[in-house]
Amino acid sequence: MLRQLVPEPAADHRAFDPFDESGLGLLLDAYEPPHRDWFRINFVASVTGSAAGADGTSETLTNRIDRRILGVIRAQADLVLVGAGSVRAEGYRMPKSTTLGIVTGSGRLEGHRIEGDVEGRIVVLCPASAMAAAGAAIPGAELIEVAEHDGRLEPAAVLAAARRAGYRSIVCEGGPNLAGQFVAAGLVDELCLTTSPMLSANLLPVLGGREFAPVPVRLHRLLVDGDSALYARWLAADSVDP
Repeated sequence: MLRQLVPEPAADHRAFDPFDESGLGLLLDAYEPPHRDWFRINFVASVTGSAAGADGTSETLTNRIDRRILGVIRAQADLVLVGAGSVRAEGYRMPKSTTLGIVTGSGRLEGHRIEGDVEGRIVVLCPASAMAAAGAAIPGAELIEVAEHDGRLEPAAVLAAARRAGYRSIVCEGGPNLAGQFVAAGLVDELCLTTSPMLSANLLPVLGGREFAPVPVRLHRLLVDGDSALYARWLAADSVDP
């Protein structure tokens, strides 16, 4: 069961089962983006702020409810955005229906471990110099050119290229370095953060190791389950309330 803590709900909606029909409807309402053009980051982390658990991945931090919310957030997006490093390191499960977008500067995606039906549902955002390698690694993927700046892909250029291709509601699932770049560039409207009730010594900061200026956020919604896992929607201070 899930209980909503913020904002305080009506008494009859205070606790609900996210796996029945009415509970799924409440989750869809709770996580609905307020605008078509919306950029989210979605992560799970330990209480100590690590995006990796004992096995070095997020698998030991997540749970059934977190995966349910992940599915809701993906279903509400046009594009699930990930970095090539995450795909190479952990592999990736394809979203059930949403397009998967992979960001890469080199096009090195050979040996990827993407699980699920990829036919017609993967786009690769990369510079012109990496298109041949990316296309060879994932035949049939849509290739979206991103302009380079001093040999690097700037977050604003990646987002602009995705939006030009028609992907307006976007959720970035990492890795931490990619997500941190979008935050540092001031492009993130919302952080959806699941806090796993675990103290973890495996330190992988949710937004990577690079420094950036503090970004004020405000708590828009907070849910808790029976095992003390927290599910929060943090909005950038200058974003419009849903």
